[in-house]
Amino acid sequence: MAQQYALQLTIGDLQVPVQVHLERRLNARFSITRRAVNLRIPLGTSSAALDHYMGELQLWVARQFQHKPGLKRPFEVRTYATGDTLQVGQRRYWLEVHTVDKAAHTAKLIGETIRLELSTRSAEEHRNKSARQLISRVVAGDFYPAVVSRLHEWNSMTVNRPIEGVYLKYHQSKWGSCSFRGNINLSTRLLLTPPEVQDYVMLHELVHLVEMNHSHRFWDLVYRYMPDYEQQERWLKTYGRLVDF
Repeated sequence: MAQQYALQLTIGDLQVPVQVHLERRLNARFSITRRAVNLRIPLGTSSAALDHYMGELQLWVARQFQHKPGLKRPFEVRTYATGDTLQVGQRRYWLEVHTVDKAAHTAKLIGETIRLELSTRSAEEHRNKSARQLISRVVAGDFYPAVVSRLHEWNSMTVNRPIEGVYLKYHQSKWGSCSFRGNINLSTRLLLTPPEVQDYVMLHELVHLVEMNHSHRFWDLVYRYMPDYEQQERWLKTYGRLVDF
């Protein structure tokens, strides 16, 4: 049975989480996702061999970050300060950041200003992570009516199936999902992509109301309604890692 545990690499000034997967395999395999670097090694690997693999992994990750800077973006610590601006589509937001002595972090939209109150009782790293999610939540609330309207517009033009609910949530690992109950979830990060990419992800999830898989039938339907969908797929694969609050 496969096993896994967490380690960490230092690449320059970045702390990069590593997920070690012990599997039935003969060699090692490296990969990078938005959440961690994955190290897949054979079951029974000794401590000495693990140290060797970690050394190789560190060199490999450093090369990947050098050749493809977008890969390291999710691991960089983003800080937020009063006066920062955030452009989302045609809307621009101003940030007003305060540290306060209270239990929870909060955020609210006042006109075009996002007012953040971050608790001094948590570590700076946690405050920055919470700020990103809070900002995305506020922006999602501002855009929600337009997103729902556009999604229903696409639904009426294409599959025309019942939609139970529409949700905008912060997700790093996926752009959208569709449940068997007819709930459609979209990542708030999608709001930072071009309109045609947003339309593609909406259509993708709407087609799942008909085909809950990625079979040939699924892709045939996507192509029927958006013949150039592969261009949007390529955009997401090329630039998706760079998109975040």
